[in-house]
Amino acid sequence: MNVKRLAVALGATLAAAPLFAQSAADFPTKPVTYIIPFNAGGESDISARYQQAEWEAVTGQPVVIQYQAGAGGAQAWSQLNAIEGDGYTIMGINLPHTVLQPIEANVGYKTDELTPVNYFHYTPDAIFVPKDSEFQTLADLVENARANPGAVTFSGSGSNSSNNLAQAKFDQLAGITTTYIPFSGTGPAITAVLGSQTVAGFNYATSAVNQGDALRMLAVAADERLPAFPDVPTFKELGYDLVGGAYRGVAVPDATPEELRTRISDIVTEINQRPDFVKKMEEGGFVLTDIPYAKMDAFMAEKIAEYQEGAKALGIGG
Repeated sequence: MNVKRLAVALGATLAAAPLFAQSAADFPTKPVTYIIPFNAGGESDISARYQQAEWEAVTGQPVVIQYQAGAGGAQAWSQLNAIEGDGYTIMGINLPHTVLQPIEANVGYKTDELTPVNYFHYTPDAIFVPKDSEFQTLADLVENARANPGAVTFSGSGSNSSNNLAQAKFDQLAGITTTYIPFSGTGPAITAVLGSQTVAGFNYATSAVNQGDALRMLAVAADERLPAFPDVPTFKELGYDLVGGAYRGVAVPDATPEELRTRISDIVTEINQRPDFVKKMEEGGFVLTDIPYAKMDAFMAEKIAEYQEGAKALGIGG
């Protein structure tokens, strides 16, 4: 390329830069598609619906939710980077799913190929028993499990999932041996507890919102008691350092420019601070987080290390 052509090319690039910055600041100027990698009705869908109600108020444009379920979310995540990176298609993303799935099998993507821009909440793991259970407290359950190794059975949503990780870690912390029985989702896992197919459930705290007094929650894996369940102690209160659950966030195709990644992250953060959204999420048993794009690398490094250790405890990944 001669000097004249180089100067023209550089001039065009420099001229385009402020235009793109302006377009990122003005984003969005049309509706945004929000792909949820699961079926309607689950926690990912519920939280996205709560976001949907606020998105237009924040941006002036609606967000349209679509579902692309399959392979525990892997079907959608494996196709994320084939989508145009213009910001107008975003996707729900979950932890520990997107760390554990590639460790366990070839699922069409690797963890570091995905681009989360904001993790905005998590659903804490919790232990449930039926209302007529002999276990009134977590101490009752632990005492029984110590006396009868393997006899206490927990239902949970999926194998090698957040529920499964929590059960394995709790066994280690409490010095007990329990049996984890995976179900195809939160709904079937809760049904198993209600029907006494299992002794207890290691499920998400959100599961209890619509169950009335049919379930008794013995402990929740959060830093503080949940506003929706103020009478339920945390594991930490009871002497067990167990905090965690399923994190949910928003991801974009890897072709998405940095400015747009930051802009979308900022939108999610602003929605997270709106009073109606906060109220709905807290009443639903969700715990709000604020992991913006600027903090994502450090957050993911921490979580990957944590889940890799969990994978060893579950015996996956060699």
